[in-house]
Amino acid sequence: MFCAAILAAPAGWGQQAVYSWQKRQRNRFIDPYTPKRIEPIKLANSDRLERLLRAGKLYLSLQDAIALALENNLDIEISRYGPQIAQADLMRAKAGGLLRGVPQTVQTGPETVQTQVAGGATGGAGRGAGAVRAAAGGGGAGGVTAVEAGGAVITQTGVATPNFDPSFFTRYSWSHRSDPQSNTITTGTNSLIFESHSWNIGFTKNWASGTGFQFGWNNFRFKSNNTRSDLNPGWSSNWQVQITQRLLQGFGRAVNARNIKIAKNNLRVSDLVFEQQVIETVSSIVKLYWDLVAFAEDVKVKKQALALAQKLYEDNKKQVEIGTLAPIEITSAEAQVARRQQELTAAETALLQQETVIKNALSRTGVYSPLLADARIIPTDRLPKPTSGEMLELTKLVDTAVKRRPEIEQTRINIENTKIGMAGSRSQLRPALDAMVFYNHNALAGDVNSLARPPFIPNPDAFFVGGYGTALKQLFRRNFPDYGFGIQLNIPIHNRSAQADYIRDALQLRQQQLRERQLLNNIRVQVENARIALVQAKALYDAAVKERQLQQATLEAEQKKYALGASTVFFVIQYQRDLAQAQSAEVAAMAAYAKAKVDLERAIGRLLETYHISIEEAKAGVVSRPPDLPAPPKG
Repeated sequence: MFCAAILAAPAGWGQQAVYSWQKRQRNRFIDPYTPKRIEPIKLANSDRLERLLRAGKLYLSLQDAIALALENNLDIEISRYGPQIAQADLMRAKAGGLLRGVPQTVQTGPETVQTQVAGGATGGAGRGAGAVRAAAGGGGAGGVTAVEAGGAVITQTGVATPNFDPSFFTRYSWSHRSDPQSNTITTGTNSLIFESHSWNIGFTKNWASGTGFQFGWNNFRFKSNNTRSDLNPGWSSNWQVQITQRLLQGFGRAVNARNIKIAKNNLRVSDLVFEQQVIETVSSIVKLYWDLVAFAEDVKVKKQALALAQKLYEDNKKQVEIGTLAPIEITSAEAQVARRQQELTAAETALLQQETVIKNALSRTGVYSPLLADARIIPTDRLPKPTSGEMLELTKLVDTAVKRRPEIEQTRINIENTKIGMAGSRSQLRPALDAMVFYNHNALAGDVNSLARPPFIPNPDAFFVGGYGTALKQLFRRNFPDYGFGIQLNIPIHNRSAQADYIRDALQLRQQQLRERQLLNNIRVQVENARIALVQAKALYDAAVKERQLQQATLEAEQKKYALGASTVFFVIQYQRDLAQAQSAEVAAMAAYAKAKVDLERAIGRLLETYHISIEEAKAGVVSRPPDLPAPPKG
């Protein structure tokens, strides 16, 4: 029907269909033996970054900062290869290979630059590359006790898994042999020259049940100067089928397919590790952003303080010129201006350093690109003010964390992998009992020996006279069968190696179960600490607002008194300093509250939902949300 359809179709279409079919068949044959193409790494930033640049300034909202991190952050990009590595590991396990393990480490994101803000509050030390920490749960490949060399598992406890990929083999050989003979009775010559051609083909296949199948077809052509042989030259051919079944040690899918089950579980583990990396990076980016906003606000505060100090200096200078103020007051005002200028310079330096950290985190090339290196970041979001909303109960927060935190599911999967892997160690404890059946067919054919001399007269049966075709007929008629069965039992004395492996795997399982409990306890502590920190941050903000209002009112009153001559420059300068510190403390308190909210959302596993992050988009590295483009400049 296929050929008729091709003939009935137009000539060009038929030729194309045949060509496509031939190409598919050729690719199907060649594909297993050619390396797969792996896409090169991406070093180009997403177009979102360029779209947010306006006149040398990067206008950045919080959501755009998160989107840029999902699209360009190198920690997330590196973690994207984890699921692909897990897929390759599954392919290897389906073939019967040892597991090489999936990456289970998470890079911690960069932190705020070290600076002095908020009247004594110190920011964290920045880490551009981030530190490496093990993802919660650990455990590698479950019940496989492995020593890693360059990422490859080189040893495994328990029964070895068979090779599940079918294998075809063929072999050809030619030989020429000369054997001196001590008598001529059997060969008719003192120098026997023997020439042979051997060609063998075969097929092997194993199954997870512990069953093995082997088929072989052997062909042997011989020629010699033997005058006593009835057939010369001749063919000897046979085919054989052998089936083996493991009955105790190595029996069943639970043992032989354990690596496949573990590899499938590791697909989910790699997804959870990627999700942890996204959470880690996003939480770091959000806190970096709020610190950037706080630094920008602190620069404004420092500029206001400098303007006040400058105004006081100008006023004092005028009063000295008209003789209503002592010249020493100008010196005090100048010193105040110098201190405020120094504080402004420190604040601007911190802001620039924070921008550099953020640029590096939101770009694949960091500050290598001059366009990005010279751009100033303009945050478009303002620090959120604490609300008086009701705080959730600790029990509800902990329950949410237990349900949502990816580390918990990852730990449980690793424990399940360990239990699956222990099937190999458990099976190794049993004696080895294997059953085997075989069925062979033999054939022999050849020409009547023309080298024979009297008194030896060759008289072969006509059934064996002929060429290779005669041998094939004998094989297919099954004229000369061999068959049989066998059982082999191997009982190790003491069995200490298998006992030690099982004991060690069981002990490692107990360790993992304890780590799971430890993880749950730590999560409860993290949630409680994050909740307490949020409450304290709100209280500090309220206190900072009241302090700033007090210092502002005090300065205004002191300035009025100074204008009336009832105060001195010393007190005005002191209250200006106190107001600047109170304003910086208020900004820092707002930033601390915003970061405390991030820590709480992360602790209860709700960070991705809060910032509307799709894991599928994070895996693809493309965020569908359009950028918050700044309004075009007027005029």
